[in-house]
Amino acid sequence: MTHDIVIAGFGGQGVMLMGQLITEAGLKEEKKVTWLPSYGPEMRGGTANCSVVVSDQDIGSPIVLSPSAAIVMNIQSFEKFAPMVREGGMLFINSSLIEQVCTRTDIKQYRIPANDIAEKIGSSRVANMVMLGAFLEATHAVEVESVVYTLKKKLPAHRQNLMPLNEEALKSGAAEIQ
Repeated sequence: MTHDIVIAGFGGQGVMLMGQLITEAGLKEEKKVTWLPSYGPEMRGGTANCSVVVSDQDIGSPIVLSPSAAIVMNIQSFEKFAPMVREGGMLFINSSLIEQVCTRTDIKQYRIPANDIAEKIGSSRVANMVMLGAFLEATHAVEVESVVYTLKKKLPAHRQNLMPLNEEALKSGAAEIQ
């Protein structure tokens, strides 16, 4: 199975971290993976997206033109990437920031109020983990346990206290799909 994923939003929304976690979790599970980041000219507040491919087979290119799944964190990303999702694919929409409705009927859509859920559990900064939890529950591209393991390794010692919040965010996102 191959998952061609685009993750997009503003810089500072954790878009690159989501991509890195999926990629490194895939490596941990001995899958073939690629991660290709793309930044706008600004840093925080500018556009950011990454393409991730996770597969059981060799990957021909890291470039994703027609994703099987897109995670969009803001309206600009929704407008750009929703039309690119391939027929039969999945679109994960951060409905806290995106009011528009996608009229496509040939894809599965998941409207996840990621920022609202993140605020409710303790910090808007884990909205990306809420979206990632929803994505993992719907696709099983990689295992949640592999993502948690990878996140523990990535967080510096002085941020390890944030692991329970991040794990709760992953579970809360998954609950939106169940």
